[in-house]
Amino acid sequence: MSLNRLELDGEFTQVAELRYTPAGIPVSSFVLKHMSEQVEAGMKRKVECEVSSMAMGPLALEAQKISEGTQVKVTGFLARRSLKSSQLVLHIQTLERII
Repeated sequence: MSLNRLELDGEFTQVAELRYTPAGIPVSSFVLKHMSEQVEAGMKRKVECEVSSMAMGPLALEAQKISEGTQVKVTGFLARRSLKSSQLVLHIQTLERII
């Protein structure tokens, strides 16, 4: 199996209304806004990005309880938004608030 795992922390933003798949599985979509300082080629670099993210099942219900602006740490995997799209979405597998 190939490796596809992402761990990221950031601010929980742009939370969409909870929706359900045709099979009745809850889906929560949101954006994770990340800001950090990383070292690349021996130089410090400021990193800012916004990552489209989603959670399904019980985790989607949990995500809906988190208010925008909350700092969170997530792990998950990247996948295309749809079969016809090349845009990536982070599929959340674990989600925790950072206090």
